[in-house]
Formats: sequence, C-alpha cells, structure tokens
Amino acid sequence: MPLTPDDRTAITDLINLHGHLTDSGDFDALHEVFVPDVVYDVGDLGGGVIVGLAALRDAALALGEANPVAHHVTNIVVTDVAGGRARAVSKGIGVNVDGTTGSVTYEDALVCGDQGWRISHRVVRARRIPLTR
Repeated sequence: MPLTPDDRTAITDLINLHGHLTDSGDFDALHEVFVPDVVYDVGDLGGGVIVGLAALRDAALALGEANPVAHHVTNIVVTDVAGGRARAVSKGIGVNVDGTTGSVTYEDALVCGDQGWRISHRVVRARRIPLTR
C-alpha cells in the first residue's frame, strides 16, 4: 500500500522533531524519533556508527559544547519502499556557538510500527564541496 498523505506528514514531522529534541537536550525523548536499536552513522563527521538510543544519547552528551546550538532540517523528500517502510532524504543546517554553520544530508530508513513511524537507520553525510554526487 502506498504512503498516504498522513504518512508523509507524520514522517516529515518526525524528521523535524529530531532537531527540536536535540537542541533542547531532551535525549530521553529520542524514542519518539528512532527505534530502540537505531543505527546512526556519523562516520563522515568523524563519529563512527552509533547503535541504540542509549549510545546516541551518550554520544550527544560527550560532544558537550561542541554540539551545534541549532539543527535545522529542510528539503525533506519521502519515498515509499512498501510494507510499512519508507526512505527519506533531507538537508540539515547546523549553527555553531561561534556563528559558523555546516550543512549535511540525512539519509533515513523508516519503519511504521505500533508507535507510528520511526527512523531505524540514519546516515549523516557532510556537505563540504558544492555540486557533488
């Protein structure tokens, strides 16, 4: 069954929620965005692959003051995979404490379960060079 408009809205809201939770330091609510055994790949940013909500929370806390003060997500494109699964790609802009910014691309695999849509796997790719594939 193809994704409904309600599915697309729920997925978009879910991806947007990540930045709000992260920026407020509400890491205990990350279960609202990710499955418990989420695979979060920040290898392109030098952070390796993080598995599970507790490890994701610990990694964010370990960054401390190096965390961006704001995460902004835009250009969300959702693709139906079928069988309660979807993919999304989006752009992220991070604002650092010193005012500098960085750009990333989020590549998400999503699943729909009893609690609704959740991200099961995220790859974060840094955008450092214009016009790359």
